[in-house]
Parts: sequence; structure tokens; C-alpha cells
Amino acid sequence: MSRRSVTVRVARWSALHPVRAVVGWLVFVVLCLTGGIAAGTNQATSADFGVGEAGRAEAMATGGGLQSRATDQVVIRARSGPLDRSAADAVARDVTARMKKLPEVARVDAPVRSANGRALRVQIALHGEEQDGRKNVLPVLAVTERVQRAHPDLRVEEAGAASVSKGVNEQRGKDLAFSEAVTLPITLITLALVFGSVTMVGVPLLLAVTSIMAAMGLAMLASHLVPDTGVGMSFILLIGMAVGVDYTLFYLKREREERARAGGRLSPEALVEAAAATAGRAVVMSGLAVIVSTATLFVAGDVIFSSLATGTILVVVVAVASSVTVLPALLAALGRRTERRAARRRERGKPPVSYAEKPPGKVWGALLRPARTRPAATLLVAVLGMLALALPALDLELKDPARDSFSRRIPEMRDYDRLLADFPGLRIRHQVVVRADAARSAAVTDALRDLDRMTQTDPLFTHHRGEPRIRTSEDRRITTLEIFAPHATYSDRAVRSLDHIRATYLPATVGKLPGAETAVSGDIPRGTDYIDHQNDVLPLVLGLLLLTTFGMTVLVFRSVVLGLLGAVLNLLSAAAALGLLVLVFQGDWAEELLSFVSLGGISSRVPLFLFVILFGLSTDYQVFVVSRIREAALNGVPTRRAVLEGIASSAKVVTSAAIVMVTVFAGFVMLHILEMKQMGFVLAAAVLLDAFVIRIMILPAALLLLGRATWWPSGAIRRAEEKAARRYGSGPVAEETRPLTEQR
Repeated sequence: MSRRSVTVRVARWSALHPVRAVVGWLVFVVLCLTGGIAAGTNQATSADFGVGEAGRAEAMATGGGLQSRATDQVVIRARSGPLDRSAADAVARDVTARMKKLPEVARVDAPVRSANGRALRVQIALHGEEQDGRKNVLPVLAVTERVQRAHPDLRVEEAGAASVSKGVNEQRGKDLAFSEAVTLPITLITLALVFGSVTMVGVPLLLAVTSIMAAMGLAMLASHLVPDTGVGMSFILLIGMAVGVDYTLFYLKREREERARAGGRLSPEALVEAAAATAGRAVVMSGLAVIVSTATLFVAGDVIFSSLATGTILVVVVAVASSVTVLPALLAALGRRTERRAARRRERGKPPVSYAEKPPGKVWGALLRPARTRPAATLLVAVLGMLALALPALDLELKDPARDSFSRRIPEMRDYDRLLADFPGLRIRHQVVVRADAARSAAVTDALRDLDRMTQTDPLFTHHRGEPRIRTSEDRRITTLEIFAPHATYSDRAVRSLDHIRATYLPATVGKLPGAETAVSGDIPRGTDYIDHQNDVLPLVLGLLLLTTFGMTVLVFRSVVLGLLGAVLNLLSAAAALGLLVLVFQGDWAEELLSFVSLGGISSRVPLFLFVILFGLSTDYQVFVVSRIREAALNGVPTRRAVLEGIASSAKVVTSAAIVMVTVFAGFVMLHILEMKQMGFVLAAAVLLDAFVIRIMILPAALLLLGRATWWPSGAIRRAEEKAARRYGSGPVAEETRPLTEQR
């Protein structure tokens, strides 16, 4: 049984049994949600995030019970004037006594006074992993509030990594709610302009929303295989709304075309079946292209990308399933309603409503004219323009944004800034981990003391008084040293401080001990090692993307030429979008416009995510557009005419789908998390370039220049043209009378 026949048979059954199909779909959505809620979400642990030397250091520290814990600082300040030391000490004792009673608190350190004498801080270490900080810090914050009420004369507030994590998580939730509020109205308006019907507007939204709900439930279940990192649900919403509406749009448009062509001669079930034979198959193949492209993220060997890939694949699978199962049922039901309305109009003597598509307007004619009249010049100018946009990508610098990049609109970040103003040395923490035989424990400790003394003469590090922060495991095999630095997490000085430890101070001290294994972790080592990991896997993932794009296109269209063309165009649009991203976010000229603080680089995860998602979406568009062209060519229409009319006929729906996608992606530009901002911007830019430059200028110009060679090595198009020539004759008159699409 062919893939096409399965699609058609499923659509036919759904159209003949609409109530069963709709109820079955709703039951499926409810089961996914209830199953996911019952199973809960398995959150990724610190061990899941480990990469490179930093990951090895964390594993060693965990083995000795010395793993990093989430920490927060309770800071005591005067409301005005100098700090009363005795009063501050009394508050610190109260804080310590209360915090030690909490089950979430593992340790309360002795109070530390700031160098400027304006503040006193008490560090609170929480139980569990660093990833649990945003949950475990809630009762700690509540205690801090009670201490503040008990001591109103002083200012008592809490800041640090754990509270920032909580604040960022809450802000992410607010941002998503805002994005939904912006996206839905614009999507409604776009769909209303496309179909001019409230009913037809509701169908794509209904299927997109239910697909997202089902995918979220399935993602909760899948998290027990691939741990959730907290961003998967965001991208289920992001991708689900985009592809869910797109697939429904393409299917609806084809059903309307079949209805207009039939002129009332076919039943609603037959119309749905005819649409399934073309648009249904295109939806399945397009979804498969997105799934295959996204699956390459698993090759990166990174828990965040694996989580993103899982969510994206699930929502695309569900969106495709809704388009080929429940959508035909809804269309058949709406078709029967349309027939009843048409019968009533005939009884009143009114003409029936026409569903014929209007020809492309002047705007589309103007946009397509360059490719139609001067394909070579259009191709050259458009490609050069895209390459010019891609040029800034040559200066791309990857950065790990870490804590300092978060928006100051998050209240916890403002508290964090006040903490660092009084205690600047707390900004960066490097954890040196050493594993050696227990008999060498004293020698390891002495070597770490030497290392600490070296950093005390280095301006890149925070200088302290007293003993270095050295801890040893109970079995004396693992020893750690904490070293602090006062630089922003994304700064070059922060990276240099790590280089000094790894390349100079460790080899000169602990590195001289026979059998001692060393590694360094912390915010900066994690980010640096992660970027190195990204640079290592990016060529592999990009190669797989090009290969899968080529393979999917050849599989769908049986054309090596189209496969090569699709891979090149995808690479071109991704490079241009990446160049725009670097131009906007790597400098500081757009900071006020888009409300962000430049890192002097791009978040390390964004380029890889761009390539994977864009390759999938671009192949998705190409399948829809070229399917129309190939369908006409297989009916004997000459390639030139098939290209022009195929692109013109699909222009409105492709553009509408692109507007919906751009709206969804652009909504993320207004969020407060810089990484999400960059992802939304680059995907919105990529889809715009793909829809208005690649699909309207470069693709038609290239296909017109290639002519029949477009379909090489398949001979099906040549045989179809020869058959049509025998049937209609040849020449301009015959070409004008030959129909674009014949009933088969």
C-alpha cells in the first residue's frame, strides 16, 4: 500500500465518519494530556548538562559529595547612612537561626562584611542539585521576608543564583503568555484575510491548539526518556502554532480549489478525497522533512538540543496527524453545510457562491515579473543580495550568556546587581576539582593552597583575606578549591581567568603531583566547554542536514537537481539570516530598539538551532511549492508555464503561512530572555527571506533557467510533455489551450 493511498483512505474514512473522527481526536488529545499530567515531567539534572572538562569536574565532585549546590545570599544594609554593625550582626544571627531550621537548607555560612562596610551578607546553601534551586529557594525567600518584617529599621533582601533562577523561570512563563496574546489576534486576522470566513478561520486555530495540547502531554511522557530542560514546552508552542496553521492552510486551499473545479458535481467526501491525494501527501512529506531535519539535533549529544528536538518532533507528528485525520472530517462536515446553504440559495433564486480562486493581483504580478522576464539577472542580483546579508556571519562570535545577560526587568536581577555592587568578587566562581589517592590528600591540599596564592597576585581574580575555600571528601580522595573573579560572565576577562587556571596555575601546582587528576568547573568553564562542544558538532550536524535535505527532496520529487538546489537554497537563507542576527545582536546599536544588552556575540545554541529548524521549514515550503509545479508538469504543462502558474497559485497561501510563522517567531523578540530573543529574531528573519526572496525570486528564476533539466534524472515530466504534445499539438495556441491541471 503506497503512502499516498494510505493518506487518501484515511481521509475518506474520516470524511464518511466525521463524528467518530472528531470525537476520536478529542479523546486522543485528552488522553495525551491526562497521561502526561499523571506521569509528570522528568526534569534534567546537573549531570545531564555536563559537557567537556567542566562536566568531568562536576562528576568527580559529585562522587565525593562535594558537588556545587544552589546558593543565595541574604544581604543586610542600612536604609540610609552607615550600617550599624551591632544591629546588622543581630539580624545576621536571626537569619542564621531561622534558616538552619529549614529542611531545604544544607548549610549557613558565617556572615561576611563588604569591603565598603555598607553591607553584611549571609550565604545560604540549599539541598539538592543546582537545578533544584528555583524550587528550594521559595521557603528561604519566605523566611527572608519574615526577617525583614521583624527588623524594619534595616534593609534585608535576598539575591543570588537560586533566586535569579526562580525569577527567570517566572519571567519565561509571563513572556510565553504575552507571546500567545500577541500571536493569536494576528493569526486570526491573517486567516480571515485568506479565507474571508469566520468558520474557516476557526478550523486552523482549533487544530493547531489541540495539536499543541496533545504534544505537551506527550512531551511530559517523553521526558522520562529524554529529560526536559525547561525550554521544550516553549518550542512546542512556537513550532506547533506555526506548522499546525500552515498544514491546515495548504489542505484547506486545495479543498477549495477542488470544489471550484468540480462546480457542484462532486460530493463533499469526494472533494476531501481529491484534496488528500495531493495536499494530504504534501503535508505528510513536509512534516517528514521537518522531523528528519530536527532529528539531527540528537547528534549534538546535548540534553538541551535533545529536549528541543523531542518537543518539535512530537508537535509536528501530531500536527500532521490532525491534518490527515480530523481535518478531512471537519471539511466534509463544512462541505455538507455549504451544500445545504447552496440549495437554499437556489430555492430563493440566488446564484451559488463561487469558490474559484482569484488570479494573483498586481502586487504578485510585480513581485514575480523580474523572475519571469529576466531570470538570469534576477537570480544573480538576488543571490548576491543574500550573500551580502550573510557577510556579517563571518565575524560570528559564540558566547555563553549565563546569568549576567538576563534582563534587568526581572526584579531578582536588580537584587543581584545590588549584591554585586557591594560584593563584586562573587560574580564568577571557578571550582577546581582534584582526584587522587587518599594518601596524597595533604599534598593535594598544599598544592591547592599554592594555586590560591598565585591567583591572589593576579588582577583577574578576587583577592580575599583568610583561608582559601578548600573542601575534602570523607574518603579524602576528592578535594575542591573555589576561586572567585569579578568579571561579567560573558566577558573576555572572565574567559582569560579560566585560561590562567587551566593552562598556567594548575600545571605549576597540582599538575606536578603524580597520579592526580584535575578538572575545573563553574559558570565560565561550563560555557567555554559548551561552545567548544558546539564548534565540534556543528560541521557534523550541518553535513547531516544537507544530506537529509537532499535525500528528502530526491525522495519526494525523484530529482537530483531539485535535491541539490534545495540544499543550496536552504544554506543560503540560513547564512543570510545568521548574518542579520550578527549585525543586530553582536553590536550595541540595536540595544534600545530591541531592549537587550549585547554580549558582543551570539548565544552559543542559536546558530545550530537556526540551521536545523530552518532547514526543516524551508524544505517544508519547497515541498508545497514544487509539488504544485510538478503536478502541473506531470499533466503535460510545459515546465516554464508550470513554474510560473504553480508559484503564482501558491503565492497567497505560502505568504499567509509565512506571515503566521513570522508573527509567532517575532513574538519571541519581545521576550526578556536574550537567547529566546535571538532565536525568535533569526527564525522570523529566515522565514521572511525564504518566503519573499527564495520562493518568489531565486527559486522560480533557477527553475526557469533549468527548464526540463529541473527534473533530471526522472523521465516522467518528459514523457508527460510528449503525451500532451500528441494530444494538444504544439505551439503557442496549443500551450494556451492546454489546462494547467487535468482531472485524473
